[in-house]
Amino acid sequence: ITATIYLKSQLDMFTLAKSLLLIALTALLQPAASVGYDQSAAVTGTLLCNGRPAANVKVRLYDDDSGPDFDDLMGEGTSDGQGRFRLSGSTDETMTIDPKLNIYHDCNDGMTPCQRRTTIFIPNSYVSNGRNPTKTYNAGVIELAGQVDGESRDCIN
Repeated sequence: ITATIYLKSQLDMFTLAKSLLLIALTALLQPAASVGYDQSAAVTGTLLCNGRPAANVKVRLYDDDSGPDFDDLMGEGTSDGQGRFRLSGSTDETMTIDPKLNIYHDCNDGMTPCQRRTTIFIPNSYVSNGRNPTKTYNAGVIELAGQVDGESRDCIN
C-alpha cells in the first residue's frame, strides 16, 4: 500500500509540474500586443514628380517597431489623379506607437530595378488612443524627384 501511495503522489506531482509548465509556456508565448491598447494615426498629403501630380503611387502607414518585431502595417493605399492621399489605421501596442509613412515610387528612376522608398516619421503628438484617430498629420506637398536623406530601395513592398 505504501508503494501505491508513493507512486500515486509521484504521478500527481508529475501532472502538476506538466500543468504548471504548460501555463508558463502559454504566458510566455502570448504576443505582447495582447496586453497593450488600441492606438491610431492618420496622415494626408500630396505627391509630386517634377512638379506634376504623382498618381497611383503606393503609400503605407506603419507602426515602426525596433528589434526583432516586424513593423505593423496600419493602412495602405495609392495617391489619386491629383497626387493626393489619406491613410489612417490602428494597432494594439503596450508602448506609444511610432507611426511612419512609406512612399514607394519610381519618380526620375529610369530603368533602375525596385522602387525608391521615402519614409516620413509622424510626430507622436498625432497618435490617438482608440481605433479611430482624432488628429491627422498633414505631410504637405512632397516632391519625389529629389533624393531624400535616408531614402532606400524596396523590391518587396
